[in-house]
Amino acid sequence: MSFKAESHFNNEDSNTTNNPGIDEILEARLSRRRLFKGAGLAGAAVGASALTGCATGMGGGSGHSVGSLSFKAVAKHTSDKVVVPEGYTAQVLYALGDPLTASTPAFRNDGTDADFGNRAGDHHDGMEWFGLDAQGRPSRSAALRGLIAMNHEATTDEKLSSFFLHADGGTATLPRPAAEVDKELMIHGLSVVEVQSDGKRWAYQPDSPFNRRITTMTEAAIHGPARGSEHLVTRYDNTATRARGTLNNCGAGRTPWGSFVSGEENWFGYFFRDAKDDEARKNDKQVKGLVRYGRKAGAASRHGWESAGTADQYARWNNSASGASAKDDYRNEMNTFGYVVELDPYDGRSLLRKRTALGRMGHENITFAKVSPGQPVVAYMGDDARGEYIYKFVSDAKWDAADAEPANRLAAGDKYLDKGTLYAARFKSDGTGQWLELSMDNPVIAGSSYFEFKDAADIAVFTRLAADAVGATKMDRPEWAG
Repeated sequence: MSFKAESHFNNEDSNTTNNPGIDEILEARLSRRRLFKGAGLAGAAVGASALTGCATGMGGGSGHSVGSLSFKAVAKHTSDKVVVPEGYTAQVLYALGDPLTASTPAFRNDGTDADFGNRAGDHHDGMEWFGLDAQGRPSRSAALRGLIAMNHEATTDEKLSSFFLHADGGTATLPRPAAEVDKELMIHGLSVVEVQSDGKRWAYQPDSPFNRRITTMTEAAIHGPARGSEHLVTRYDNTATRARGTLNNCGAGRTPWGSFVSGEENWFGYFFRDAKDDEARKNDKQVKGLVRYGRKAGAASRHGWESAGTADQYARWNNSASGASAKDDYRNEMNTFGYVVELDPYDGRSLLRKRTALGRMGHENITFAKVSPGQPVVAYMGDDARGEYIYKFVSDAKWDAADAEPANRLAAGDKYLDKGTLYAARFKSDGTGQWLELSMDNPVIAGSSYFEFKDAADIAVFTRLAADAVGATKMDRPEWAG
């Protein structure tokens, strides 16, 4: 049986609601503009700036326009290499397989390499800079020495990876060999790597004590309203306070208190459910949640990790209800993914934290509005899948300027990201919009017949269904919020 991944794993489309889409609203808006054009009544196009309650100054941009580019354009070419403008240089700084410890062998790139938990992962994606001064202490102004925290979003499909990961190019039939899956489990996740410049060239430091990998197998702590929820109970952790790893990380960013945040995006395709799982679960509302998050019973998984054996690291990717309860299997494992995760890049001993108050979705990234003393911390997010929504989070805690340089960055994250209110955006054809509250205080959610929401944990785990219920506007893969 072949399981070869197709493009649909990056083109999830599970929103079957009748909620209006942004294309319908824009068409209505354009029709309205045409109607009133002669009277001079046409207003601005629909956009995030029209949403009631949006904070200004997102990202702290200056608002200045960019002038003409001051370099000679690169000529068209078909060379298989990076070509930069005259007077510029490009270098490889940190590539797949590069060792992160002094004892890890150099990358051979012949398919025989191992120990990927101590090597650079695959598919480098969103990244952030965290400066270090000459004494190796955190510095916001350091420009020549620092840490790069980055995502390793995915891996090349099997049979396309023969030049770097598996010696024979990978097995594209089931069952997958355990040795291949073991590598693939480790090349997803995050990296923290120290880099330095002598003013001319950059180099990464393979023996830096700051270097760190987070993989699909690294322990993580669940924070926010879903901590302890029945929906996150697994065989790995019956208390629903711990999970393993992070997956398919895409957009990244920096918090106002100086930590790294990363969005778990197209993670749904890595999981598998038996064809008869819906029948086995009968009236379990989890089934609606699984389908709404793109995981239909019997659908092939992206890489077939669940087929590699009965050991725990493979069994967790089969989300079928096979045991007596959720404590005995991994029916809830998929619910432990889909969050914004937070990491202190300066502290290699700290656990990754999954911030469930920010909602569960195909997170592209999270962008923080400019903070102001005495005001809540406000963040914006996009769910990067077809027909999904734009979100806003408003913290309960008010910003304290002292937290810009906190003694404990993750404790500051607990303060601002574990308690707050989540909203989904609705746009209107008259050019305005509103933020729809996703909480049990909203009677639409508390009394929903669309999905049974019992508490804040349900909203945190089944965020898409909450946004469905309140009538948020469907977008077309909203990515980097800003």
